[in-house]
Amino acid sequence: MITNDIAQAVTIIASGKLCAIPTETVYGLAANALDESAVARVFEAKERPADHPLIVHVATTDDANEWITELPQWAIKLTESVWPGPLTIVGPRTALASDSVTGGQDTVAVRVPGHPIAQELLTELKLIGIKGLVAPSANRFGHVSPTSASHVLSDLGEYLSSHGDLILDGGECQVGLESTIVLATGTNPVVLRPGAITSKDIEQITGIAVSSQLANAPRVSGSLDSHYAPIAKVVLIAEESTAVSGANSGFLALAKVPTPNGLVRLGSPSTIDDFAHELYGCLRSGDDLKLEIIYVVPPTGEGLAQAINDRLQRAAF
Repeated sequence: MITNDIAQAVTIIASGKLCAIPTETVYGLAANALDESAVARVFEAKERPADHPLIVHVATTDDANEWITELPQWAIKLTESVWPGPLTIVGPRTALASDSVTGGQDTVAVRVPGHPIAQELLTELKLIGIKGLVAPSANRFGHVSPTSASHVLSDLGEYLSSHGDLILDGGECQVGLESTIVLATGTNPVVLRPGAITSKDIEQITGIAVSSQLANAPRVSGSLDSHYAPIAKVVLIAEESTAVSGANSGFLALAKVPTPNGLVRLGSPSTIDDFAHELYGCLRSGDDLKLEIIYVVPPTGEGLAQAINDRLQRAAF
């Protein structure tokens, strides 16, 4: 069921089956975005709410234009600078985007992943007429996103095996957090989900200020209050906190922060980038150890630290 054969993955997806694929962010559970029955099975496998929209993954910026009717000039400049990469753009949908993909909304989310295996797969699929893949994180809905093939196997292996689906192994994901989602329907960018492409990056590239989130913004992946959560309870604490219990508990913080007495150290990332890369693997390790609580000292600062804090706050909700 786990393979590194891209040709086999092409055959599986073309036949209407599912294939978990590596991207630079997390592993996605991919299906032909124009195959309604395959898309429905993505929702079934993940136990995902039917009105929760999906992100369409395409090979090039030009391919994105088949899914989005129009983009403001700032968004075109942003995609030309960042794609392929960890950025999702939300714009007005074309007729290609079905209600099952968009959650019944007038907008569609599209991105061009930067992982070389994802790029090769999407290019090969385009040659046989498959214009894009939906690929939400390859895990049970609301659970910790997978950043390795083994994580996918742990969450969805039984389901995928029983249906003849596939996992395409591309090693560990480089970024480790889901893509930044940017709403591109107005004069200013609106970040709907923070990620590796930060608001500062967006402003530097476009020359336009990022607006605050809109009250009537479209629904997007990963925006629920409770998400990205392990079985263990996640508790966020300050660096100097001593009010923690060592009984069957884990600890995650930057390497400079010492481990409280009696806690199992799950990770000691030396940088913010390392924190993002290791976060989901550490949370999953806590579950593997059957810990009851995972204490986390969130990183401080702007940029990627904000994206990490977004995921941690939802995991701890």
